[in-house]
Amino acid sequence: MVTSLGRRSIGLVTGFGQFGRFLGNVARALPDVRTWGGLTAQQMRRLGVDSLPIALFIAAFTGIVLALLASYVMTGAVPPYLVGTLVTKTITMELGPVLTGLALAGRVGANIAAELGTMRVTEQVDALETLAYNPYAFLVIPRVLAGLVMFPVVVAFAMGMGIFTGWLTATNLLPITNAEFMRGARLFFMPFDVWYGLLKSASFGFVITLIGCHLGLATRGGAEGVGRATTRTVVYSAEMILVLDAYWAVTLLRGHFQ
Repeated sequence: MVTSLGRRSIGLVTGFGQFGRFLGNVARALPDVRTWGGLTAQQMRRLGVDSLPIALFIAAFTGIVLALLASYVMTGAVPPYLVGTLVTKTITMELGPVLTGLALAGRVGANIAAELGTMRVTEQVDALETLAYNPYAFLVIPRVLAGLVMFPVVVAFAMGMGIFTGWLTATNLLPITNAEFMRGARLFFMPFDVWYGLLKSASFGFVITLIGCHLGLATRGGAEGVGRATTRTVVYSAEMILVLDAYWAVTLLRGHFQ
C-alpha cells in the first residue's frame, strides 16, 4: 500500500511539473503572433460555430423541463409569475453555462485531445518543429484563444434558447400568461446575472481547451495512448468545470449575502 501511495504521489507531482512546463512553453509562444494569428479564426469556427447545434439542443430541453419543474414545485405556494424568475435566473447563472460546458467538454475537449494526440504519435508535431514552426504557437494558442472567446458566445445563444423554450412551455402548457412570465423574468433580473454566466463560460472554455491541448501533446503509446488522452481530457475537464463553478460562486456571490 505504501508503494502504491508513493507511486501515485510521484505521478501527481510529475503531472503538475509537466503541466507547468507546458504553460511555460505556451507563454513563450505568445509573441509569435504571425503563426497563431491567422489560425485563430478557423479554430473559432470549429470550436464555436460548429458547437452551436448541440448547445441549442441542450438548452431548449433544459428550458422546457425547468419551466415544468418550477411550476410543479411551487404549485399553491408562491405566485405563478415566479416561474419566469426561476427559469431566467437558473438558465443565465447556472444551467446554461454548466450544462453547455459539460457538453462541450466532450465535443471540443475530446476532439482537441484526439487530434493533437494523433499528430503526436504519428510524429506530425516533430515535423512542425523540423519546419521551424513552434508547435505551441501553431497548435495550442489558436485553440485556447478560440475557446476563451467563443464559449461565452455559444453560452449566450444557449441562454436565449433556454429562456425562450421556458417561456413557450409556461405560456402554452401551464396556466401562466405571457404578462405573468415576463413580470417574473424582469422582477429580479440584474445585468450581473448575464455577466456572471458569461464569465464562467469563458473560464470553462479556457480550461477545456488547455487540458485538451496539454494531454494531446503529451500522448504516448499509439492508438491506445490517444484513447487514454481523450478519456482523461473529458474527465478532467468535467471536474474542472465543477470546481470553477464553485469557485466563481464563492468569489462573486458570497458578497451578496454579507
